[in-house]
Amino acid sequence: MSTAADYDGVDPERALKYAVQHIKGDRAQIIEGIIEPVSPTWDHEAAAEAIRDQIRPRARELGCVTGSGNLDLPGSSNWYVPDIAVVPAAHAKGATALLPEDTLLIVEVTSESNRDTDRVVKRKRYAEYRAPLYLVVDRQERSVTLYSEPGRLGYTRADGPHPYGTRLRLPAPFDLDLDTAELA
Repeated sequence: MSTAADYDGVDPERALKYAVQHIKGDRAQIIEGIIEPVSPTWDHEAAAEAIRDQIRPRARELGCVTGSGNLDLPGSSNWYVPDIAVVPAAHAKGATALLPEDTLLIVEVTSESNRDTDRVVKRKRYAEYRAPLYLVVDRQERSVTLYSEPGRLGYTRADGPHPYGTRLRLPAPFDLDLDTAELA
């Protein structure tokens, strides 16, 4: 039988993040200490794919990969699985998880069940952990918002919300216009 002494020196953050990586079956993320399964619908995936298809050619030119790999937020009980992250290929090679600051762009597509998480909680945390660009595709509001210039208290710049159908400019290093009409 285990005693409390058996767990002395165990780092609860590390143990929780280890556990979420070893859940059998579906992928999971940790949002403010709560383990949540990641199981997007096909409609959700279609919206993510519409964005991914537009940014992938430029990401390749920049020597980056696009994916939905794990993002660790050290010092917190958060472990995110973004819908899309654009990261330098050199960072991705052999990595189990990256930091938000290692990305060039993070995209989250809202679902009814996670809308507030993507719009509020993740926006605050991604800014705190220095993700340079954060794009929220809000399927419930049918809008897109690009956040930039991260700081400890959040992003200091927001471009949007813009209704679907608006062309949204992704700044350097992307320098491309996203056509959001495909999201409608």
